[in-house]
Formats: sequence, C-alpha cells, structure tokens
Amino acid sequence: MRTLTRRQAITGAVAGPLLVKPATAFTTQANSAVAFGIIGTGGRGRYVGGVMAKDRNARLAAICDLFPDRLDAAKTEIPGADTVPAYRDYRELLAQPGIDAVLIATPVFLHPEHFEAAVKAGKHIYCEKPAGADVAGVKRLMQAAAKTGPAKSIAFGFQQRFSPEYLEAERILRDPERFGDLTLMISYWVWGGNAFAKPNPNAPQRQMPPEERRIREWGRFNETSGDFIVEQDCHGLDVLNWFGGAHPLRATGVGGRRMRSIGDNTDHANVTYEYPGGLIGWLLGTQLPPKPWWDVKEQFFGTRGVIETERTYFSYMPADSKDRTTVRSQREITIDAVEAFYRSVLDGKPLNMAMNSAEATLTAILGRMACEQRRPVTWDEMMASA
Repeated sequence: MRTLTRRQAITGAVAGPLLVKPATAFTTQANSAVAFGIIGTGGRGRYVGGVMAKDRNARLAAICDLFPDRLDAAKTEIPGADTVPAYRDYRELLAQPGIDAVLIATPVFLHPEHFEAAVKAGKHIYCEKPAGADVAGVKRLMQAAAKTGPAKSIAFGFQQRFSPEYLEAERILRDPERFGDLTLMISYWVWGGNAFAKPNPNAPQRQMPPEERRIREWGRFNETSGDFIVEQDCHGLDVLNWFGGAHPLRATGVGGRRMRSIGDNTDHANVTYEYPGGLIGWLLGTQLPPKPWWDVKEQFFGTRGVIETERTYFSYMPADSKDRTTVRSQREITIDAVEAFYRSVLDGKPLNMAMNSAEATLTAILGRMACEQRRPVTWDEMMASA
C-alpha cells in the first residue's frame, strides 16, 4: 500500500499525479477582498468565521448574535471581531450596504428564514448545513434560492465537495477504465460520546425562557435540529448523492434512542436508500460509541475498483490487486470550501449549491421518516408531506 501526502500527489511524487492542482479547479487568484458578516456566533460560527477572517480574499465587517455572551466569545476568538460592529438583530447586519457576503451559522431550524432574508438583501451566502430541519423549511429555502441573482454565490457547509481528495476520488469513479460500474455506496458516520452526554450536576443551573433554551440548545431536539441524522449525517448523504449522480427514490430504515438522556433526538439509524437504476446506498449513523471513537467515511464499490473517502484522505484499490494507494490531506477541508467560496465571488464565477444542499438535507429527512415509520417511504411521499 502506498501512502502519499496531498503535496506529494500534487507535485507528482508518483507517476501519474492523483490530484488536480487547486489553481486548475478554482481559477485565478483574486485581487480584492470580500467584506463579510457573520450571523450566528455560536461554536460553528466562531470556527468557520475564524477560517473566513484569515482568508486573504475576505475582510470581516460585522458580527451578529442574539446573545451578548456569544458576541463576546466571537470578539475573543475571531481575528478582528473586536473591531467591527456587533448586532443583535440579523436584519440590521443585512441592511448594511458595505457587506458583500454573509456566513449563516445559526440553529438549523432558522437556516431557511435567515437564508431567505440574505437573498432578499442581495448578499453572497455561505450557509452552514443542513438546509433546514424539516421538509417545509427546506422548501422555503429552495424557493428563496430560486430568486437568487445569477451573479450571487450560494455555498453551503458541505466541505467535501471542495476537498482535492474528494474531487480526485470522484474523477476516478467517473473513469470506466479505472472504476467500472458503481454497484454499492456506503456512508459511515459513527461518532462517539454524544449520546452519553448528561447535565453537569456541578454546573450553575441557569434559568432560561423557553424560546432562549430552544435556540441555545437547538441541537438536542428534533424540531430544531432535524434529529442527528439530518444535522450530522447529511454530510455523508451529500457525498452519496454527488457520487451516485442523483437523489434516492425511496428509503427503508430502523433507528431509535438507546442511550441519549437529554432532549428528544434519537442516537442510531440504519437506512437503505434506493437510487435510480437499482443503485443502493447504505447509511450507518450513530452517536452511541464512547469517546473518542470516530469512524466517518464513505465507500464506493465498482466493478473495476474500490474507493474510500474521508475528511483526511482518500484511497483507491483497483480490482484484482492488493496495491491500495492512499492520499492524505494536510489541512482541514473547511479551508478548501471557504477559499472556493471567496474565489467564486471575486472571479465572477458564482457557485450555486442550493439544490444539491437541499437534496442532501431531504435525503436525510427521508431516512429519518423511514426510521420513524418503520416502512418504506418514497421521495415523492416525503415531498408531499409539507
């Protein structure tokens, strides 16, 4: 087995480079900065906002959150956030004419509302995944996206689509000589520790109004997060849809709640998706293992080879061979996604990920419905449910 770094692959350390150079995929270097604002400065907003603030093609212009403690955390953790205006109302941030783009990193159930407002304000948008917590919310986002001007970039936090490793894996998968026909797809999202989380008895018991708790603790509830299969597993399902070339036609599944003690989300799901042409996709998603267990990857089986993808590597093994080649990444793929977003704005070659992101979210909702109802659920039935 050969293991390469991304740098070795790009520079041709082996015969026949495995990766395309980033400049090939993302055009030329920009010559100015995009002024952006952050809507939602919770944990994810501070992380992605920090990546954006460090991007040479971007300039942080404003931050926004309902809660002062979240704004204070952003001012401490995001470079430059302590020197820009801070808003409590996202509409005030969107009304600023000097802001070109926004990062939406609010609770999942608020993504459609905030996305719709950003479209109306004429901003470029980088929205965290998923597209919504339910079918009605995703439809609202899709309707807003249809009104986006053709010059606006619409990106979502499905970072795998910008990873050079994933892009090279897809190139191999599309090559009939190297991969053959795609016969089976599998997404594993096995994340340890979350289902065992319990309230800290030594922590101060803060009294919050119900609406504040709903926003601060959105990840614990089906209504606000879409359940773990939507909030978490939409990443892998997006890759299955991408590599498979379509969304599934129906799903069957089992799942439930075994160990989770906070909120009403479930903690395990096993779903079979049926795609056009008889292609099958499997999802194994769970938060049951103890920390620090982590096994998050996708596998694609072809008649001439096997591909495995993960956030830090991809591997390819041709049929009738034990020679598996693995290419490992040297950086977090969120950086790839953020760089591609800003390049698209400055190069005048806008992205529009709205439909793919909506379909990935709806694929997760379809799986959730199949698990809840313990019967096959079709895509059309799901779409007609709201």
